[in-house]
Amino acid sequence: MKIAVTYENGEVFQHFGHTEQFKIYDVEEGKVVSSKVTGSDGAGHEALADLLAERAIDVLICGGIGPGAVAALESCGIELCAGAFGSADEAVEAYLRGELKNTGANCDHHGEHHGEGHSCGHHGDGEHCGHHGHGMRGKNVGKTCRVHYKGTFNDGSQFDSSYDRGEPLEFVCGAGMMIKGFDAAVADMEVGEVKDVHLMPHEAYGESDPDAVFTVEIAQMAGAESVSVGQQVYLQNMYGQPFPAKVVAKDDTTVTFDANHEMAGKELNFKIELVEVK
Repeated sequence: MKIAVTYENGEVFQHFGHTEQFKIYDVEEGKVVSSKVTGSDGAGHEALADLLAERAIDVLICGGIGPGAVAALESCGIELCAGAFGSADEAVEAYLRGELKNTGANCDHHGEHHGEGHSCGHHGDGEHCGHHGHGMRGKNVGKTCRVHYKGTFNDGSQFDSSYDRGEPLEFVCGAGMMIKGFDAAVADMEVGEVKDVHLMPHEAYGESDPDAVFTVEIAQMAGAESVSVGQQVYLQNMYGQPFPAKVVAKDDTTVTFDANHEMAGKELNFKIELVEVK
């Protein structure tokens, strides 16, 4: 049996349609015997189901997923286990023990992301969040690009680097897989070119939204009593859709969450090297 997990930095990536990598596990007699990380080849949403079918995947484990992709997976005969979060390896082990439950279609990119939460799930690290198409122009728009990059804050501290991982990042330029300013920087680059860009918040992860910081009664939220300040968790909105948040305050009766992206309100700097255009 082969199990695929939407993957980023050891975690279950939370947006199936935007995943750039899968970690694929070969399972024999209920145990993982090997695993490898592979790219999504620039495919997105329903097209990813065909990609997984071509790779003989039996089971997909992911976070959020829309109804169209669910139907595509079903037509390919791939078992779905959506709603997972945290460590990819641990999610697979939980599935093999029969402890991981499928939540079905749970992703609506236009849904409300905060408000009335009803449950709280733990999550390890923050996630990266792509934005939808930007209507941009450029010779690389719509093409699969491979880039090396280094990301730094204004104080020079580094927050990410493909050079450190030893593997270029692959994405479809202008398809909404990357933040707006990164996409725009690559749109007209030449292969081999290196570019330094400075992005303001509106070109990156947006400004911090004060309405995304909210306080709830611990007694009204299952699991809230066990969270701690600084922890990343997953909540559910009124439609049952998961969204990430950080615990920023807690007392005996209430807990306060911040559902802003961890990079919201920040200026970002990138060194980008275009390695290949497919």
